[in-house]
Amino acid sequence: MIASVVTHLKTPVISLLVFAGLGFSGHSQDTITAIPQKSLEIPQIRWVKQWPSADKKQKTHTFKTRFNAIFLGKKTPVLSRPVSVLALNPGNFWILDQGAKSIFHVQREVGEIPHFIRKSTFDFSSLVGICAIPPDGFIFTDSHAKKIYKILPEKKQLQILNDTIPLDQPTGIAFSSVTNQIYVVETNAHRIAVLNEKGEIVKHIGSRGTAAGEFNYPTHIWIDKAGLLYVIDAMNFRVQILSSEGEVISVFGEPGDASGYFARPKGIATDSHGNIYIVDALFHVVQVFDMKGVFLYNLGNQGQKQGEFWMPSGIFIDDSDFVYIADCYNSRIQVFQLVYGNKK
Repeated sequence: MIASVVTHLKTPVISLLVFAGLGFSGHSQDTITAIPQKSLEIPQIRWVKQWPSADKKQKTHTFKTRFNAIFLGKKTPVLSRPVSVLALNPGNFWILDQGAKSIFHVQREVGEIPHFIRKSTFDFSSLVGICAIPPDGFIFTDSHAKKIYKILPEKKQLQILNDTIPLDQPTGIAFSSVTNQIYVVETNAHRIAVLNEKGEIVKHIGSRGTAAGEFNYPTHIWIDKAGLLYVIDAMNFRVQILSSEGEVISVFGEPGDASGYFARPKGIATDSHGNIYIVDALFHVVQVFDMKGVFLYNLGNQGQKQGEFWMPSGIFIDDSDFVYIADCYNSRIQVFQLVYGNKK
């Protein structure tokens, strides 16, 4: 099966070709090759897999899960409306599911809601963003509950990061290894809250407006290894790149109905070469830009096949340039791999 790709270009920088290829770790995969002009490196975007698998059989393996299903008639929770994903590698990732109002953990193709999360008394009404926090935990937001939660997988613990912190619709969240601070998007307050590792507010960045450094219902955020902030300024239909202190470095984007413009921008991430990947739910694609905001190419189009999306939401890119897309209304996570130049 060959993945489909939207290839309408705002500028003639890159054209996309699609090839069928042999499997990655036993999986069949499609290769989307972006061919730049002149001296630019050649990125290849390979479809690796999806979870749950295409046959819709979500694997679970715990004795209790099977016992409950067979003898108590309790159904295993299935992935419903994934909105965000955080990955350690293609075989180990965490998913925020707004439909199931919970968090799935996938290991070696087996995925389920961990017992310590399922038995918690917290009511997750609107999960949005998730990120890793050292040394080995995760934090995630619930916009309706106005809280940040912390998962300690090794200790099998789930707790509120700071129950006293005043947040106004927290959505996107990211941790900076440069400043050792947490950056939380407060959508309804049109700003970013900067927290220390205890969840205490250090300062705020931004206010409502249309000027550079101002926001209009921002939603998602990504922080790269250099500490730069990439913010989806949703209702201004643009992306703002800021320093860790909140200084404006770059602003690009505008509303429109063609590639290179935005309709419903959501998740954002960068790869190892600094290219910026932005999920657009209404376009059903991932749009890729360079650091100057120049549109490069689209990944995907609307559909249910490999490499296609239906109202995608979140994105995560790991250190090995594996790309994870929360394909929300297809109820799955799709995994791709980026390969540059002659790398295999």
